Amino acid sequence: MTSTAIDVDHLNLKYGDFHAVRDLSFQVRQGEFYALLGTNGAGKTSTLEILEGHRNPTSGTVRVLGKSPRDRASARPEMGIMLQESGFSPDLTVKESIRLIGSLTRRTDRLERVLGIVDLTRKADTKVSQLSGGEKRRLDFATAVYGSPRLLFLDEPTTGLDIQSRDALWDAVDNLREDGSTIVLTTHYLEEAQQRADRIGLMHRGTFHQEGTVSELTRTLPAVIRFSLPVSAPALPLRGRREHDGKFVVETHRLQKDLHLLLCWAQDNAIELPDLEAGPTRLDDVFRAIDND
Repeated sequence: MTSTAIDVDHLNLKYGDFHAVRDLSFQVRQGEFYALLGTNGAGKTSTLEILEGHRNPTSGTVRVLGKSPRDRASARPEMGIMLQESGFSPDLTVKESIRLIGSLTRRTDRLERVLGIVDLTRKADTKVSQLSGGEKRRLDFATAVYGSPRLLFLDEPTTGLDIQSRDALWDAVDNLREDGSTIVLTTHYLEEAQQRADRIGLMHRGTFHQEGTVSELTRTLPAVIRFSLPVSAPALPLRGRREHDGKFVVETHRLQKDLHLLLCWAQDNAIELPDLEAGPTRLDDVFRAIDND
């Protein structure tokens, strides 16, 4: 798709002398699953608050679905927002809370459908104060997807959810994507972003440290081959190092070729390689490398 759901151009946000977001520019295409991730204090939350219309930028331009996010009457009905904590009134019931958010956002839906998605049908008349932490999180999600918004913000959506609830949440997100909705995810569960995001914007110190697909980000670091090796073994055909636990580590940007070379060497020399592990760089490795740049 060529049209954009989010267009950010030279965005800046300052809190007094602190520059939280620095000249940030990026786009999210319509129908895309985009993960906005960041190290602590990177400016991710401030950026999201601007995108969601909760905060004004110091300078720069932000368009969401072709509108200013501060134009709440126009933009809000098309956005679903799942905050880390929504702060529902404890005296309202589940169904009253969902209907209230639907009324405030001017979206329409069938209450029964939404309750079924988050498995809260039996809790429809239960007060929010009587819900467990996981049930409150499912209620957060229910209010965000009420009315099938064109743009869905998910801020740490699976925190506090059991496996079945997580699966149900992602199934609902997949259904929204099939209908053309755009998803923006923030999470500390990096495996969720690695498995699901089309592209990732990785923030550090107020701007993007890197942006791209998971493959593009992880290719910036070498893959790792790790194995045990007898001290009496002949010289390896690859450069590597022995770690404190005695295992040998080879870092490579040619994983398949170098793994094949290593296995052929081991076979030719009748050497076993106990504890052999090999795999590409993961997203958490990219995070760990940020502060070393």
